[in-house]
Amino acid sequence: MPRVDNRAHNELRSVRIALGYQSFAEGSALIELGRTRVLCSVSMDDRVPGFVKGSGRGWVTAEYAMLPRSTVTRTPRDRAEGRSQEIQRLIGRSLRAATNLALLGERTFVVDCDVLQADGGTRTAAITGGYVALYHAFHNLRRQGILPLMPLAQMIAATSVGLVHGNMLLDLCYEEDYQAEVDFNVVMTDKNEFVEIQGTAEGKPFSKEIADDLLSLARQGIDELFRIQREALRALA
Repeated sequence: MPRVDNRAHNELRSVRIALGYQSFAEGSALIELGRTRVLCSVSMDDRVPGFVKGSGRGWVTAEYAMLPRSTVTRTPRDRAEGRSQEIQRLIGRSLRAATNLALLGERTFVVDCDVLQADGGTRTAAITGGYVALYHAFHNLRRQGILPLMPLAQMIAATSVGLVHGNMLLDLCYEEDYQAEVDFNVVMTDKNEFVEIQGTAEGKPFSKEIADDLLSLARQGIDELFRIQREALRALA
């Protein structure tokens, strides 16, 4: 089955990460994944949530939103959507999995992920770009003497995979995601560990063999995303 953008079944969309896209944020990155574009920026607050206060540890959280014309038709601004809340919790969990919170002091780092344009994969792009923005923030704060050590212990990236018309595809665009019989979002570390697997059968149930094959395909794509993240961060060396 030819894909809508003529990619191979195991091929990511074109990925570009622009480091330091915003001048005033502690760290930022613009990630472009095909036609999907997400701006990730990091802000530091010298406070922590109540459940962390007094522990000496910090916190990493995320907020996610889609701009009104990031999609084909306008989406009203500032809607309290369950989908957005679920995605920002996923982003926060993923980035905390990479972070040694004990090295942050009692500070909160908010990663804002704003979707400028959506063509599928916005949550996985936000996680992948959010990691780069967070690394950029921590690097800048270390240079300023605010953080003594780099708090990131491992890399984090994410991608989607799915079964579309019987074909296993990597990194689904919107049209493919819409037609998928099985749809996975996969978050992994560069130590070959899973942070989160979100898998759904849109039609009939799927077998363990299909799940294993989809996860192997996701790992292949995420390894390539790690390479792209490292390339983007090379400018900080």
